[in-house]
This record gives sequence, C-alpha cells and structure tokens, in this order.
Amino acid sequence: MQKSMTGFGHTVAVYQKKQITVDIKCLNSKSLDLNIRIPNFYREIEFELRAITSKQLSRGKIDLSLNIEWLEPPIPGELNKTAFIHYYNSLQELKSQLQLENYTPDWFSTLVRMPDVVNSVQQKLDEEEKKFVIDLFNQAIFQVLEFRKKEAHSLITDIVNRVQIIDQNIDKITPFERQRIENIKQRIIKNLSEISTEQNYDSNRFEQELIYYLEKLDITEEKVRLRNHCNYFIETIQKEEQAGRKLSFISQEMGREINTLGSKAQDTDIQKFVVEMKDELEKIKEQLLNIL
Repeated sequence: MQKSMTGFGHTVAVYQKKQITVDIKCLNSKSLDLNIRIPNFYREIEFELRAITSKQLSRGKIDLSLNIEWLEPPIPGELNKTAFIHYYNSLQELKSQLQLENYTPDWFSTLVRMPDVVNSVQQKLDEEEKKFVIDLFNQAIFQVLEFRKKEAHSLITDIVNRVQIIDQNIDKITPFERQRIENIKQRIIKNLSEISTEQNYDSNRFEQELIYYLEKLDITEEKVRLRNHCNYFIETIQKEEQAGRKLSFISQEMGREINTLGSKAQDTDIQKFVVEMKDELEKIKEQLLNIL
C-alpha cells in the first residue's frame, strides 16, 4: 500500500511530576530532512529517536518536538543545614558585635545565597523514564503512519481516476484517425497541385512517398505504448509499496507518448484530447510529489 509523505502525530502523557508532549509534523521532500527539538534533559536519547524516525518514516521533511511541562516546580537543590546554621550563627555574632540588635534583616533570603548552602541536584534520566518517553514517541510515530495511509488512500483514488481519463481519451481519439489521414492526404495533394501545374512528376513515386509520409504520421504505436504505461501505472500504484519514484518515472514515459501524439496529430479534434491528457498528467505529477 502506498503512503503519503504528509502526516501528523501528537501524544501527551504524565510521568511523575512532568507532562511530556510529543509532536511530529511531516511534509513532502525528496529525502529525509529531520529537524528535532528536545530538552537537554532528554538529549541522551536523541540518537535513538532519530534512528526510530529514519526507519519508520524514511522520507519527508519532518519536524519533531518533545516538550516537558512541570506540573509542580522542580526541586532546585538540597539545603545544607550545617552550612546554613554556621552562616546564621556567624551573622548573629556579627550583629551583636556591631550592636545592631534593632536591625532585623531577611536572614533567610541572604543565607540561601551563601556558598554551599544549597547543593544543586543533578537529575539523571533513568531507564524507566527512557522507556516511557520512547514508548510515547512510538505512539506519535504510529499516528503519523496511520495519517499517511489515510492521506494516500484519497491521493491514490484521485490519481487512478486521472490515469483512467487519459486511457479513455485514447479511445476517443480513434474515431478521428481515418478522417485525419484523409485530410492530410488531400492537403498534400492540393498543395502539390498548386506548385506543380507546369511541372511533371512521377505519380507512382509520389504515391510511395505519400504512403511513407502518412505512415510516419501514424499514431497507433504511441496509443499502444501509452495504454501500456497507463495499465502499468495503475498496477504499480495498487500493488507495490513506496513506489513514488517508480510512479514518477512511469508518468514521464506517459508524457513522452502524449507529446508525440500531439506533434503527429495535425488535427484539431485530436489535439483537444491531447491537451486534456497533458492537463491530467500534470495534476498526476503534482500528486506524486506527496507519495512516498
């Protein structure tokens, strides 16, 4: 089954006192273009998240963000009570020596800023939290993959309809072919008669050259090849996986046959169908840009 390169994933969960949010947005791109935003606290699992993304999503412009929201203020550090009491006693002695009994400063805010009073706590990412975050990330990836499948389904339906329009136009051209050849033949004879009224020419040689010229203008082969390309395109898009590049190559071959039809046609009725086929093919190519 084909997949679109467009996809979105959003998951939220609470671990201990943290709300963790994962957001993934994918757009089309020729290769994997991964932009990841992650808190420093989770930096050690960034490589693993990149590896999961590369394996599961393979192509596309991917913006990935992982955010933390603290439900309660994090503990900035541990209070060194011994140091706190030491500084407090020292300041009380200094207050007495300087006879500042009536002076009542905010000792607490002063003391907590003193060296070694507050020891910062270095938080570490344990294995349990790693697994929790990676599981949450995988849930977001799964959402992206499901979105890609649904998006691709509507894209494929539209693309197949357009390929079928091109195929139907091949049949619509057929009724005009006999008259087209006759018109070209009569035009050549008329032009020749206008320039050769005073000149003799070999009528047998002329007939041979005319037949050769008309054979060169025959579009049967182009019609057959174009129909084969249409059938191969539909077969590929319905049966193969991640065939975006292959489908693009097939569409290029379809374009060559349509252009040859247009250049050989020399008929206004046939040209109308050729223009319609070109228009449908351009829309197909635009849609293929978003097929993985």
